[in-house]
Amino acid sequence: MRPDRLNPLFVSADSLKGVGPQLARPLERLGLTRVRDFAYHLPDRFVERRAVTDLDAASVGENIVVALTPVEYRASAGRGPFRVLAADAPGNICAITYFGRNTAWAKKQLPLGEKRWIAGRLDQFGQMLQIVHPDHVSEEGAAALGQLCEPVYSLSEGLTQGRVVALVQQALTGVPELPEWIEPGLFDRMQWPAWRGALELAHKGEHASARDRLAYDELLANSLALMLVKSANRARSGTPLSGDGNLRARVNLPFALTGAQTRSIGEIEGDLAQATPMLRLLQGDVGSGKTVVALEAMLIAVEAGAQAALLAPTEILARQHFETISRMAAGTGVEIALLTGRDKGKAREATLMGLHDGSIGIVVGTHAIFQDAVQYRNLALVVIDEQHRFGVGQRLMLAQKGKRTPHCLAMTATPIPRTLTLAQYGEMEVSKLDEMPPGRQPIDTRVVAVERLFDVVDAIGRHIAGGQQAYWVCPMVRELESEDLAAAEARFAELKARFGDTVVLVHGQLRPEAKDAAMERFASGEAKLLVATTVIEVGVDVPNATLMVIEQAERFGLAQLHQLRGRVGRGEGKSTCLLLRSDALSETARRRLALMRETQDGFRIAEEDLELRGGGELLGTRQSGDTAFRVASLEQIQKLLPLAHDDARLLIDRDGGLTGARGEAARLLLYLFEKDWGVQLLRGG
Repeated sequence: MRPDRLNPLFVSADSLKGVGPQLARPLERLGLTRVRDFAYHLPDRFVERRAVTDLDAASVGENIVVALTPVEYRASAGRGPFRVLAADAPGNICAITYFGRNTAWAKKQLPLGEKRWIAGRLDQFGQMLQIVHPDHVSEEGAAALGQLCEPVYSLSEGLTQGRVVALVQQALTGVPELPEWIEPGLFDRMQWPAWRGALELAHKGEHASARDRLAYDELLANSLALMLVKSANRARSGTPLSGDGNLRARVNLPFALTGAQTRSIGEIEGDLAQATPMLRLLQGDVGSGKTVVALEAMLIAVEAGAQAALLAPTEILARQHFETISRMAAGTGVEIALLTGRDKGKAREATLMGLHDGSIGIVVGTHAIFQDAVQYRNLALVVIDEQHRFGVGQRLMLAQKGKRTPHCLAMTATPIPRTLTLAQYGEMEVSKLDEMPPGRQPIDTRVVAVERLFDVVDAIGRHIAGGQQAYWVCPMVRELESEDLAAAEARFAELKARFGDTVVLVHGQLRPEAKDAAMERFASGEAKLLVATTVIEVGVDVPNATLMVIEQAERFGLAQLHQLRGRVGRGEGKSTCLLLRSDALSETARRRLALMRETQDGFRIAEEDLELRGGGELLGTRQSGDTAFRVASLEQIQKLLPLAHDDARLLIDRDGGLTGARGEAARLLLYLFEKDWGVQLLRGG
């Protein structure tokens, strides 16, 4: 139950004056649905202006506020601009210029002989100074001088800066005072403002300390919530799982385990043997052998008389895992089932019955494996693949499916820098696969200019004629008039005209049956060229596919390029990845493509990706799941997260957790950032 003192922050946006159904829609697109959202809708930047009385004291290109008196109207012929000549106090003339404006409106704004305060950028046209489309025109000097430092907010269609500024200011008046939740010694050392003051300052100007304090609050709430998950997990009762190795000895592996795989399996085996449910993240590069480690873990559960489930984010990936695991575990005698949302009728009923009576030891599937209708005899281990697509809340939901809390092994094929691992998975222990299995071939990565597109198509023809297969990845499904992006459907049509029915198309908007049929043709070798969007980023394993073409590669992030490149190099043949680039490249894009050519080390790529992206986005999509940071930038995460982690640890270990004065304040913090599942865990429900 949210504390009453926070209720003013969580009232609906339509409680603000001027917000009706029409305005609510563009506000909702920005995520501004409650008063709290406006308070945390921080400006992207500020326009700094200088007040001048004499235009001679200002520089061309400078943002200024100046008092001017209109003296003459000048209309241009045709569709030319309308100019209002106006004089400053010493008599210097400046043209206030409007393009496409109604002249009557301009004359009403700037009546001749009446002084007005003008805010805008001073430019020069020929020999005359001018301000084009002034930002503000005011009758009162005080109002104009209030625009010397003006916030600029992100907008959506239907909103103006003025409207958002007014709503934010209105929201801030309803923000209550809250007690301090930051550790006193740290608070004094950092010299941060109090919470309410920090919110107000962050909307008024470039107050770095206020921004840092608000970012720190968000990181502290996240760290504290994850630690509460960890603490609650330790207090839960799980099922100790100890296997005798009988099933694992019969696994059919085409290669010897790496040292990293052996180490990770040992760490997982140690966790599974405990009564405390395991919470472990298995982090590995593309092709590092995570599936083998997951199978070993699941077989330990089956050896111990329990069941295991593997959750994948997409049906393609679920089917791929099912086929790979079934192949490796063929000699074990363990019944393995696939369950997705598309399974119907008798086949689905048979799977549900097998899970209920325990005859199915391992199930692989999408979210369907955790629907209410799915009952397990003794589910003791859950493996979650592509963990970054599932939030903490979903992980907690999975814990409800077993008689006791199941052990949880999460996997990600996207190597994550240490700081971001702490931000996303602070409640988990981490195992890292930092070695590649023997036999994985290095991939020859080349950057090719788009002018050589026809040469690339010819190379595809020779590749297919040699009996091998290839991928062609485009950044979107269909072309948009406003975007010059390669489209999978258009490229598919062109390549099919050249190579016939050996070309298939896969993208997320296809019907599942069509997608499956295309993938089946490609996996079986009947189709030779797969044209796709990033839907094949994970879960596609065709060893005979040894050529990857990524069109407009500069449009993809480093992690995505690395994942896509990992679709080749899976067999014994030499593999090649061609990064087709456009003519105009930014410096960042050049560095990104150069790094892809230089290394296949996913952990290094992840660190470089962090540096190249700066504060732009977190892990590619401003992060899915529960771990998006609305306030904290990437730089602030790197700088402040270790402090927040230590502060949260002090609160739990030294300061009594959520009891006591600081604990009560921290409870407010969790509700403020909607991490109240941490509070619910502490209550045990």
